[in-house]
Amino acid sequence: MDSTNVVSDLAKLSLFTQDIAREAGALLKSRVGKIKSVDYKSAYNIVTDVDKASEALLIKTIKASYPEDGFLCEESGEELSRKSKRRWIIDPLDGTTNYTHSYPFFAVSIGVEEDGVMVLGVVYNPMVDEMFVGVRGGGAFLNETKLAVSKEPSLDNSLLATGFPPDTVNNMHNNLESFKYLTNQCHGVRRDGSAALDLCFVAAGRLDGFWERKLAPWDVAAGSLIVEEAGGKVTNLEGGPLELASGNIIASNAKIHQQIIDGLEKVRQDIGH
Repeated sequence: MDSTNVVSDLAKLSLFTQDIAREAGALLKSRVGKIKSVDYKSAYNIVTDVDKASEALLIKTIKASYPEDGFLCEESGEELSRKSKRRWIIDPLDGTTNYTHSYPFFAVSIGVEEDGVMVLGVVYNPMVDEMFVGVRGGGAFLNETKLAVSKEPSLDNSLLATGFPPDTVNNMHNNLESFKYLTNQCHGVRRDGSAALDLCFVAAGRLDGFWERKLAPWDVAAGSLIVEEAGGKVTNLEGGPLELASGNIIASNAKIHQQIIDGLEKVRQDIGH
């Protein structure tokens, strides 16, 4: 297959993925304030009937067009494929806690991986109709407008975002000390409750950087590619390559990346872990 066909196939896949993200987003929007059930995956981690309905819709639609593909999804886990090298990494509702309180900061997140490499990321916020898209080698876009990360060179003048693991109370690596320290080193640190959207906000230049611990692959698969395609940098907390399974991530405009790493390292040294 020549490069023209590869680009054409990826463009087609991107349009398909945006369509299904919009369809799932419409479902989420229609059910705000109308949740029928809330279950607990753990003492601090909730799932609603809407999460499950959104995921079921996405999987059914994808399988109808790409029946041989594999999946890694928040609610149903992993479904491997022996016939396809493509895998869909899906969070049907990123920001479930926000959603249960009708706090309008949540999204559908869909990453597409081929031969172990992320080639497409789509994150859709239905409440404001913002469709973030990143295509490997093709750039990042918000509703078809090309995205670029900020040019802020100093942590002092930056706006950051972070989040906290579900088991904050019992987790010694609960991010609270890092939050406290970095809040005093920049304009502010936001905590909005959707890693996928936080990453997209870095890509859009609305945030200069983001870090978080103990995330799942579906939280960051799509957003990390969108940041990179917008000219940003994505690594683990030490500055090494991001591994989706590790759950630890820093994303930034690249200019303040090392300053975030240094700040997190100082906190680790100060608290002894």
